[in-house]
Amino acid sequence: MNLRPTAGLLASCALAVATLTACGAHKPSASPTTATPPPAAASSPTATRPPRTADTAGAAGTGGEAGTAGTAHATVTATAPAPARPAGTRAAAPLPPRPDAHGEAAYVRALTAIDPDIVHDDEDGAVDRGRAQCRTIQAFPGDTDRQVADAERRFTSPGHPEGFGRAKAARIVDAVHTQLCPAF
Repeated sequence: MNLRPTAGLLASCALAVATLTACGAHKPSASPTTATPPPAAASSPTATRPPRTADTAGAAGTGGEAGTAGTAHATVTATAPAPARPAGTRAAAPLPPRPDAHGEAAYVRALTAIDPDIVHDDEDGAVDRGRAQCRTIQAFPGDTDRQVADAERRFTSPGHPEGFGRAKAARIVDAVHTQLCPAF
């Protein structure tokens, strides 16, 4: 019994799986389905790594069956579902770009006008916290209670470890929205 065609078929399937996995690893599926890979691919140890010898690599390129089997498996793999987020969670909104020196100075002045301890000699940290607050503003538009609560937790200082209070947190949200992410 000649096992070379079978080894070639397994090698070509393994190569197809490795190639499709590498190509599609960073792209979520457009429409998730419940398709599962064929049982042979799941249980075969060679399906998880490319062929190692010249004999199996050469055999993979010969024969019409190897090409069609690899293509059929590629179709199943391409429609596999993307990992899902837990129910009730939202995708993280992107951070806005860091402002230029002029925009950063205007933002720091706005925070300092509310309370000088908000910045507490850490302008970079204040900008980073503001950009993170922009993510909250974008993720929860119109939910001022959530935005203010997040700002109260996010903007703290050594003199105010529990935050600056609800009134100042609301003013911080306004300053962040106006200075860092007015498009949100």
